[in-house]
Amino acid sequence: MKYFILFSVFFVMNNISSQTIDSITIKLEIDSLVKLGQASSAQKNFDLARSQFNQACSVSKKQFGENSIIYATCSINLAGAEKGLKNFKVADDIYKKSILILKEQEGIQHPNYSKALMNQAELYIAILEFQKAEEKLLEAIGIRKEVFGKDSDLYLNGISKLAILYRDMGRYDEAEPLYLIVVKGREKQSGNQSIDYASALNNLGNFYWRMGRFSKAEQIHLTALSIRLNKLGINHPDYASSLNNLGLIYVALGEFEKASPYYHESIKIRESKLGKNHPDYATGLMNYAILCKNIGSYKKAEQLHLEAKSILLASEGDKSLNYLKNLSNLAIVYIHDNRITEAKNLLENVTYSLKANLGEEHLEYLIPFHTLTDIYLEEKEYEKASRNYLYLKEKFFKLFGTDNAFYSTTLTNLGITYDRLLQFDLAEKELSEAVDINQKCFGKSSPIYLDSKQNLTLHHWSIGNTKLAQEFFLEMNTLQFNQIDRAKLHLTEKELFEFLTTFKLKNDILNTFICSNKDSFDQLGSVSFNNELYYKGFLLNTIARFKSIISQDSSYHTIYSDYCDVHRQLIIEYSKPLSERRNTKSLESESQNIERSLLNLISHEQDYLKLTKFEEVKKNLSPTDAVIEFTHFQWSFLNRIDSTIYVAIILKKGDNQPHFIPLFEEKSLDSLLYTKSDRKSDYVNSLYSLADRGAIAIEAPKKSLFDLIWKPIEKELIGIKTVYYSPSGLLHRINLDAVPISETETLADKYQLIAVNSTRQLVIPDQVKIVNNNAVLYGGILYEQDSILEAKEPLFVNLTRSNVPFSSIDSTLRGGIWNFLAGSEREVNSIEKTMQSVGVKTNLKKGYFATEASFKNIGVNNTPSPRILHIATHGYFFEDPKSNTKQTVSSSHTESVFKMSDHPMLRSGLIMAGGNAAWQGKQTMEGREDGILTAYEISQMNLTNTELVVLSACETGLGDIQGNEGVYGLQRAFRIAGAKYLIMSLWQVPDKQTSLLMTTFYKKWLEEKLSIPNAFHAAQKQLRDGGLEPYYWAGFVLVE
Repeated sequence: MKYFILFSVFFVMNNISSQTIDSITIKLEIDSLVKLGQASSAQKNFDLARSQFNQACSVSKKQFGENSIIYATCSINLAGAEKGLKNFKVADDIYKKSILILKEQEGIQHPNYSKALMNQAELYIAILEFQKAEEKLLEAIGIRKEVFGKDSDLYLNGISKLAILYRDMGRYDEAEPLYLIVVKGREKQSGNQSIDYASALNNLGNFYWRMGRFSKAEQIHLTALSIRLNKLGINHPDYASSLNNLGLIYVALGEFEKASPYYHESIKIRESKLGKNHPDYATGLMNYAILCKNIGSYKKAEQLHLEAKSILLASEGDKSLNYLKNLSNLAIVYIHDNRITEAKNLLENVTYSLKANLGEEHLEYLIPFHTLTDIYLEEKEYEKASRNYLYLKEKFFKLFGTDNAFYSTTLTNLGITYDRLLQFDLAEKELSEAVDINQKCFGKSSPIYLDSKQNLTLHHWSIGNTKLAQEFFLEMNTLQFNQIDRAKLHLTEKELFEFLTTFKLKNDILNTFICSNKDSFDQLGSVSFNNELYYKGFLLNTIARFKSIISQDSSYHTIYSDYCDVHRQLIIEYSKPLSERRNTKSLESESQNIERSLLNLISHEQDYLKLTKFEEVKKNLSPTDAVIEFTHFQWSFLNRIDSTIYVAIILKKGDNQPHFIPLFEEKSLDSLLYTKSDRKSDYVNSLYSLADRGAIAIEAPKKSLFDLIWKPIEKELIGIKTVYYSPSGLLHRINLDAVPISETETLADKYQLIAVNSTRQLVIPDQVKIVNNNAVLYGGILYEQDSILEAKEPLFVNLTRSNVPFSSIDSTLRGGIWNFLAGSEREVNSIEKTMQSVGVKTNLKKGYFATEASFKNIGVNNTPSPRILHIATHGYFFEDPKSNTKQTVSSSHTESVFKMSDHPMLRSGLIMAGGNAAWQGKQTMEGREDGILTAYEISQMNLTNTELVVLSACETGLGDIQGNEGVYGLQRAFRIAGAKYLIMSLWQVPDKQTSLLMTTFYKKWLEEKLSIPNAFHAAQKQLRDGGLEPYYWAGFVLVE
């Protein structure tokens, strides 16, 4: 019996042990499946996660039953995967069943129960059911407080989530004390250098940012950033979040130059650590897009918003707050890009969705509703706009009080609306209060203050208070300079160009104000003149100085080499048709990143474009000198008309202030420049003739160039011999030397006219260091790949570049080939002899040796560029295809990149040896340059030792005219490369007369020892005195 009992006991014990081992094995299997599912969820692979969690649920249900704790735990993980797949109803049902099991099996005091409640609350937040989320969070927090205490990690986690919920619900008064509880709790729990403390600070900083308390938010985020850097390192996603949040603050403060590097570093870390499909990466793109919008980079901003949209749609769905906020911000980009209909449609959809889910008093609804109301204002629905702004004013005041951007912006727009409704007293009250708030909260350097002050200024102007308006204009002008001065040290070329464009309207309004108030001519003429000194050629001079610094300092050699390598790759890609380009966007992005790094390295070079004032220019003038800054602007604001106005601002030695003189509307000059003519020579000769000289064609304009440009300013130039002038707009296409003042005289006979990029050059001259007496000459170039010309090719260019019918040929040369220029060979041969006779060392490139590669080798590896560079070849320029509506000669070839590019520096260039093949779209030999030397390629060269570049070619002075930056083409390219003087042509000058002019010029410069300007003017005068009409000598201009 004893034996049986012992055996039985042994058997039972053995059996129990076997069951324990099986149970452990099964639990390990379930645990493994759950961990796999959690890993898949972390990678946003929710389909795989659901499959793994389902397996875990099946095993646990089978082994332990559907009312078991382990089954409930597996189910909660499954609910998370369903939530990730947007199966919200399924997820909610699973949570409800699982929470009930946990409550029955473990009780509400067990951590698993409150954790499940928190998970369910997150589901309700995701579907914007905030009331349900609040109920679950409050229940979980109450349990954790009672069971674990106020200092516990679980309690503080719950309080943190509730604070964020209240923030999203717009219950800010309730949210702030909760954030502060968490911060104090984390500090007490783990110290003020812990990761948890940094996270609590991060959340509090975000809250203050949303409240518009930017200074406080900045200090908090800087502290969090420092902790995360020390504890986590520079490649952690949490460190990236701190960078992103600081970027948000600096954008709000208008400190774009600070925001940009924070955003770039944050996005780079998130891409590396989280991947491009992660919502955090998408929000980084969205925030950077807002910065791009603020600096005027609308295309870049749209691209970033659309990329973020795709990611957020896939990861969070079309009902998520982030997705809808991104659409709202995209709509703002469309508004700035004048795509109002697209913006309105987006905003109507966004506001409808947010109103339905959040209610009409929630901040996330009010922001896009405000933007939609801005559109109503733009569309002149003033009554509707005023009602909406009054509603928004009340709601923002209720949420935040008065000291915030939401409230002040609403006041500004409400004031504008009242102005449009002619309710001026109400307008002034709202606008003045907005200015006061913005000055107090953001400071005078912020864009929001500048915009509100401008609207208050326009109000005073509109009611006739010009004295106060003038005072405000002066203040705003100074603030603009300060903004640009900060930005120029951190923004890339493209970003800086777009940022400057955002100030165009402000400058147009200022010039309109001056023009419409004669009493302000003397007082504000100096302001307008100083603006021209600052803005004109700003970007060109910034780029040229930037290149000069980085190319000549050996400490930047490695990174500058990388910069040059990327640009060489871009040149190759840009030369291809759009369909064949590869990696262009990534190369452009890499180029901007390297440029940004270089800008940071040279940021100490604060003086490379200092503000120059008219008093400094005046000091450099003699009593017989005058300077003229021509400018043009769109008439803006009062009596708005579709007109561009040209103005001359004149300064002489004895003047107390520059003289502001309105000249003409652009359409008057347009009618001269585009007068119809069958032959270009007739057109040019008519242009540079007196209006009443000889027979007048039926369509001839009533006023001559002299009447439009010079007659209004002539009385200011009594006793003046030398005039330094800086052209603007269409005046870049006029040779003032050739403008007649009588039957026998031109302006060049009465004045020494010196064209400059900006009269700032009298104070800050171009720094060209002449280190040799060398010259490189190009001419007699063979444009075929071999010496046999194919007879079947159509020829549109005469051997002598002579005056073919004007209606059938321009510089587009569509479908033709470039022909040999016999005169160019005689020209360079003659010039070479002249140079050698006075000791200039020459290097003559002719025939097939005049290659693009040989040209681009000039100045490489820091070898000095030649003192003189003379190029006698064909040049080309194509108008912007988006704006050119002229009929052109048809072509059997697909339009090449040289003709259709969006890049103006590709649509202008020179033809070198063998260039015909590439011009016609044929394949060039592998490893060789194609023979089309674009202005873009020239701009990447180093010609800082070159005193003179002569472009003895057709229309080399033409290019797109872009605002204060002048002509985008060969002129700009050689200036960026570093050359001092440039001689170029405005139209196709016949070959024989071109050669005569050039050889005469060199003799007068090199043999007769005249200065370059004097030699050039003397050469043109000699041809004119020889009986040649303007068409044959006036086409070339000299620019310093």
